[in-house]
Amino acid sequence: MELLKDLGVVMIRVVTIFPLMLAVTLFMGRRTIGEMPVFDFLIIIALGAVVGADIADPNIEHIPTIFVILLVALLQKLFSISSIRYRRFGKLISFEPIIIVYQGKLIHKNMKKIKYSVDNVLHMLREEQIFDLKDVHLCVVESNGRISVLEKTEPPQPEAAISFPIIKEGKIEVAILSGLGISEAWVRQQLAQRQLALDSVFLATVDQNKILSITLYEEEAHQSLPPIIH
Repeated sequence: MELLKDLGVVMIRVVTIFPLMLAVTLFMGRRTIGEMPVFDFLIIIALGAVVGADIADPNIEHIPTIFVILLVALLQKLFSISSIRYRRFGKLISFEPIIIVYQGKLIHKNMKKIKYSVDNVLHMLREEQIFDLKDVHLCVVESNGRISVLEKTEPPQPEAAISFPIIKEGKIEVAILSGLGISEAWVRQQLAQRQLALDSVFLATVDQNKILSITLYEEEAHQSLPPIIH
């Protein structure tokens, strides 16, 4: 009998809590998951924890749970309105857009801030149908984690080039070299001709025509980036 009673309580809570959650979601505003600011994401986690505990444990009081849900929804609405009205406050509770590629070069210090690796950036660019860093004038990681890319306006090459990373963060990618039929000696010779040390190279790529593009760690210290409006 006790089990049936608990199951009845859970059923009533499911029937009452989901319409409430639907109303709260509509109240908080329409927004896709990928566009959620950090604070909204935390709100969802909090609501999920509260609702999950309430449904799973019949011993938890139901009315306080409803009160918490309504309170969290009001808090989210207050923060949302405040972030729109006061831009400085909005910046405090969300990530700012940040430049990670400028004029075909990776910006190491900005990648370090957001914990992005070379592989992360190259993968995201490939998803945008960009296979060569040299084609990128500007790449920005937006506050929702997606990238916005402005390609260079130079005339397209007769044959689309795909670049391959042969040096990442001062280390030669031997497996990629063997696939391209390029020797490690050739890479070191190219660096020697440019009077560059291997550990000073953040990223080096080469295309099918063996055209080498290099981004140095120290380059960004002398590079002026355009402002990004948030």
